[in-house]
Amino acid sequence: MSKSEELMKLGDQYFLHTYNRFPVVLDRGKGVNLYDADGKKYLDFAAGIAVFALGYGDEEYNNALKEQIDKVIHTSNLFYNAPAALAAEALCNISGMDRVFFTNSGTEAIEGALKSALKYAYTKAPSDDYEIIAMEHSFHGRSMGALSVTGNPHYREAFGKGIGHIEFAAFNDFESVKKKVSDKTCAIIMETLQGEGGIYPAEYEFMKNVRKLCDERDILLILDEIQCGMGRTGNMFAFEEYDIRPDIMTAAKALGCGVPVGAFLMTERVAEKSLSPGDHGSTYGGNPLSCAAVLAVLKEFKNKDILSHVRELSPYLTQKLDEIKESFDIVTDRRGKGFMQGLEFSVPVGNIIRNCRDEGLILISAGSSIIRFVPPLIIEKEDVDHMYGIVTKVLQNL
Repeated sequence: MSKSEELMKLGDQYFLHTYNRFPVVLDRGKGVNLYDADGKKYLDFAAGIAVFALGYGDEEYNNALKEQIDKVIHTSNLFYNAPAALAAEALCNISGMDRVFFTNSGTEAIEGALKSALKYAYTKAPSDDYEIIAMEHSFHGRSMGALSVTGNPHYREAFGKGIGHIEFAAFNDFESVKKKVSDKTCAIIMETLQGEGGIYPAEYEFMKNVRKLCDERDILLILDEIQCGMGRTGNMFAFEEYDIRPDIMTAAKALGCGVPVGAFLMTERVAEKSLSPGDHGSTYGGNPLSCAAVLAVLKEFKNKDILSHVRELSPYLTQKLDEIKESFDIVTDRRGKGFMQGLEFSVPVGNIIRNCRDEGLILISAGSSIIRFVPPLIIEKEDVDHMYGIVTKVLQNL
């Protein structure tokens, strides 16, 4: 029995079976490559589900974390700490938002965003029946609040009604959204670019119309940038392309590049009428280690000019994916922006992903028929060519 087999057997014995894991034990990474416990090398086009934007082994990032570990890792929010204050300033500056609350994950950021919207409405006119409009086919997380606004009934059906008072509209269909709006609507939440739902970007006019509607009705617009933010589309945040600003925004994943950290941010207008002492909290949120990671990530984004690199290489990635679409009849569509792309197939993609993995390429799905391409943002042209070669080989062998 190999080392990998021993570790997988151990995990299967003790893990709660909530994941259908790939039969690979990942052990270390370097650049855009991962290595399993037996030494096999993989080109990573999943990045830990759009997390490792800087790739593996970034020296400046690692050194910043080591330095903070030698200082202090945790203090609680009963005290200030320097990394949290500096990270808050930096994140507000790059996002154009005014206030931030640091969380431990994306789903916690969604929870905070929903609570903020409900408190904002309650402050204006106390009520217990305010409604939130979410989008069909959306995905916002698996805690009860985040699950309640996730637009896939399959994820929700075993867990009851959730937080209640949620209406679902059709993404990119403004009339559908308008029909759902009532005097009780306090917020509209959506991903700027839907991920799990199939890699669907918001259309420009749809986003502009929703923003205008929110302004007219004093409804808060919550944009989920957990996966599509942090440079993945070529902008620091995907909403920048639409010439708007959300009232509340969530971030996570690449925000910490592997260290668990998320955030929800809001404008000063919302903050003035929203959460106050006692309304929300987190023992670990905003601890010195996670905020040192945020600072290191933002510093590396600037030093390596990550956004320019994504914008420069995105057309080539798009071109190669389009070539795959044109070459194989089972590929029916390509969608996405920047380094968040999807190929849709007329068949389930599980076998294709498995065969690519056998050839040394890590890919993930977005639903049963879509392969998602969310590589580290530091990939180069030769990495795109390597991916293209493996995918075409696997498809030719089907």
